[in-house]
Parts: sequence; structure tokens; C-alpha cells
Amino acid sequence: MLSPRTETILNSIVEQYITRAMPVPSQSIINDYHLEVSSATVRNEMVQLEQEGYITRPHISAGSIPSDKGYRYYVESLGDIKLPLAQQRMISHLFHQVETKLEEWLILTATLLAHLAQNMAIVATPKSANCAFKHLEVVALQDSTALIILVFHGARVKQQLITLNGVASQPELEIIASKLNIAYSGLTSSQISNKDIYLSSVEQQITDCVLEIMQDEEEEEYEGSYLDGLHFMLNQPEFARTWQMVNLVELTEQRSLLKTILPKGLTGHGVQVVIGKENQEEAIQDYSVVIGRYGLPGEAAGSIAVVGPTRMPYARSIAAIDYLSSLLSQLVARLYGKE
Repeated sequence: MLSPRTETILNSIVEQYITRAMPVPSQSIINDYHLEVSSATVRNEMVQLEQEGYITRPHISAGSIPSDKGYRYYVESLGDIKLPLAQQRMISHLFHQVETKLEEWLILTATLLAHLAQNMAIVATPKSANCAFKHLEVVALQDSTALIILVFHGARVKQQLITLNGVASQPELEIIASKLNIAYSGLTSSQISNKDIYLSSVEQQITDCVLEIMQDEEEEEYEGSYLDGLHFMLNQPEFARTWQMVNLVELTEQRSLLKTILPKGLTGHGVQVVIGKENQEEAIQDYSVVIGRYGLPGEAAGSIAVVGPTRMPYARSIAAIDYLSSLLSQLVARLYGKE
């Protein structure tokens, strides 16, 4: 545990480096916090911080730069941070100006978050927690071709064409759909697979198609995300050398960025910060991620995140994620009639 004065010095180094992207000298720390101590005293404290791994120096006569450990200590010391009430009211007003469509809310969230954090923002669409069967319709098209329409709990809908082993009329398909709706209501794919029920050849074929759709849905955990603010990242001095951005751009183009940055075991609400080498994936170990969850627990939940250099404005990013995830949760609850 650092002493109050040492902690003040570390916080000054972190905040000045976040703002200026330049190594922080001892005199700048004294001026920043109006410390009534000499430069020599501050330098001694900085030597201690360097020895304990909280800061580094590019060379012996340079100022100091926070390490991942220094950023972690700073983040843990921030406490409960909130956006100013004026910003909260402005954001709430903007949400009430857009149509009551989930897609519009998510696009607006990504745009607002990118501007608040001055870094890249990612917002994932909410997904059902357990991908449970809700309703099935089978529509005859022509000859033996039919359209499977499957609705999951959480209001997600999937469609798939199927070629049946024989011709079936629309009334026959409606009878089959009714039987399967009664048998499979509320079940997951594994529960449907293990259900002991007599099925005709066509019923089994439709059930197999339903299981395939459900299993594909369960695997598409990170499908559907909205991204904004890449230009803010490109303007950061850390990424003046283009090779430093290559991995991030590749992940973005491959639509696998969210899957890469999402910490394992992220389930409940609240904000989580992952700094530099704390990221498990080597491709993003030059970055920090501030991430949270929103939605309805047990029904539909999504993720919201800021990605930036380790020199990111943590306080502002945490406050923005906290407020926007809470607001999105309220909007999703309203959409699903759970307010």
C-alpha cells in the first residue's frame, strides 16, 4: 500500500501522462498538486515508485511514464465515478429523440461513447442468455420446400429454408408446428435433443433443422456489434507508427474484436477494466479495455466497451460505460415490457 503522498505523486503522473502523452518530470508534479516539498523529495518518491514497478522512465534523465501496474493502482483508487448530471440529462434527452428501435439505440450508444471516451467504442446487440425455444412456424413454399421461422426467448428470430422428404401441405405443416411448439416450448437445444417423443419422418427433419439453427445461434455469441471512434484511436500519438494499429484493424475487419477483448467470465453488471498485459490475447496487449454488460439478467444481455491505449482517460470511460449500460438496460427492459 502506498503512502498518501506517494499515491498523490503516482496519480499526478498518471493524469498528466494521460493528458499530455509526455514523460512527467518532478517539477511538473509539484506544480500540478501544489505540493509543499522539494523536487528532491518528489524524485526520491519517484525512485521508490519505479523500483516497485508503478512507473518507468524512457532514460535516466527523462520524466516518468506509468506502467500497467501504475494504471491499475490508479483505476482502483478512483472509487465511484459518475458522469456529470448535465451530461446524463443530455444523453437521456438524445435517446428519447430516436425511434424506439433497439438498433437505433445501439448506434447512438456507440457514437456517444466514442466521443465521451475519445477512443473506440463497441456495442454488442443483446442476446438471449440460454437460447431457448419460444415459437415455431413452418411455411410451405413450393413442392417439398418450406421455410422454418424460429423465435427464441429474447425476441430473436431466425429463418432457414428446408427441403422436406416428400410433399407437405400448409395445413399439415401447421399441425406439425403446433405439436412441436407444445413439445419444445422453453427448452434449450440440449433439452430438445434429449426429449423422448415420437416423431414422424418430416417432424424429425424439422426438429433437426430447429436444432441446427439453435446450435448456430449459441455459437454466434459475439454476433452483431456497432463500432465507432476508430478515427480517435488513429489520432493518438501511440499509434503514429502504423504497425501498432495493424492487429486492431485486422480484428475489426474480421469482426472478431469483441470476442477478443471480452474477459472470460464477464457475466454480471458493473464495469471491468483490463489494462495492457492483463489482456489474455497478445494482439491487444498494447491497449486497455473498459467493458460492461447491459440488458435483462437471465433473458437478454449485451456488452458495451471502450478500447484505447493504456494512456486512456479511465475515469471518463468508466463513468460513460456505467451510465450508458444502465440506460440501455432500462431501454431493453421497456422494449421487452419488463419495466
